[in-house]
Amino acid sequence: MICAKLPLMRTPAFGEANIGALAGAAIGATGGLFAIGIGPAIAGNNIRLLVGTPILGIVSLIVCGTLGWFIGGQLGPRLGGKLNTQRAETIGGIIGGLVPVVLVALWGWYMSAH
Repeated sequence: MICAKLPLMRTPAFGEANIGALAGAAIGATGGLFAIGIGPAIAGNNIRLLVGTPILGIVSLIVCGTLGWFIGGQLGPRLGGKLNTQRAETIGGIIGGLVPVVLVALWGWYMSAH
């Protein structure tokens, strides 16, 4: 009986440094800086509202960057191991970094609408 070799799906340790974690932190921090202001800027039709709350923007940068590191660091290697390529690990990290950014942007949109 011939057994096909399946790619090994790597399960990284929590907080481990890898390509997915780096991509997730970069996307999370950059997006988090502007995520809170996206909703008010669109609703108010004023681009200056994008950076209207600088203290919350910095807090969001730190929170989204940290969460992007942890989520991207878990999602990236698993996706990269499943598809057996490093590009997939980077894309998994980017997706992991976008998760907290989208959540913070939705929260900002909700706060501007109410």
